[in-house]
Amino acid sequence: MPVRIRVSALGMNTEAGTSGLYRLLAWTSPAFPTGAFSYSHGLEAAAEADMVDGRATLEAWITAILAKGGGRIDAHILRDAWRAASNDDPAALAESNRRGAAFRATAELALESAQQGAAFVAAYDAAWSSPQRSGAGEGVCHAALFGAAAARASIGLRDALTAYLQAFAANLMSAGLRLGIVGQSDGQRILAALEPVVTAAVSAALDRDHEDFGAATFAADLMSMKHETQYSRLFRS
Repeated sequence: MPVRIRVSALGMNTEAGTSGLYRLLAWTSPAFPTGAFSYSHGLEAAAEADMVDGRATLEAWITAILAKGGGRIDAHILRDAWRAASNDDPAALAESNRRGAAFRATAELALESAQQGAAFVAAYDAAWSSPQRSGAGEGVCHAALFGAAAARASIGLRDALTAYLQAFAANLMSAGLRLGIVGQSDGQRILAALEPVVTAAVSAALDRDHEDFGAATFAADLMSMKHETQYSRLFRS
């Protein structure tokens, strides 16, 4: 059954600035119950295979995913969903959601996006929306929901993209910490080094043509496939 996301149910916030910033910080906080801490995006299998074994390789791995992998896809979908919600265009919003749900290289990556999306909209409905449900069910794409919510909170597209991709990078770095790839200090050095990477990814998403869509991180995809049958694992993806 096609997933429908009702634009009107997201509720336009007429006050930009502090209110929008507050929501953006809340939605990207580890305290927001999207369950991002449960997913490694294939990193756990890469660590098991000794492909990622220290600060340099973890930084390179996250950089590739942000610029050419799942981060690139999510940035594109978030952008399209933000524009659709801003224009009060439910059809375009639904299309961006379907596209974001379909273009996942593995079953685990698809589950990661869908489960985080469902968790996001449930938490959003409970805290920021009316008791009426937003109409999003199974098969939602996290990036699409985030983009639509950001637009309805009068959050600028560049800010929404920056926050989302920084949270994406921070989650992967946190997974690296829990896998013992790096320590706290090196983890923070990685996040600092990724600032220009995130900035470049945001600018690329803003300028990219609608048809220039996709990803090319084959090693990450293969590790995600391997993770499905990994004997011992901490993460869901």
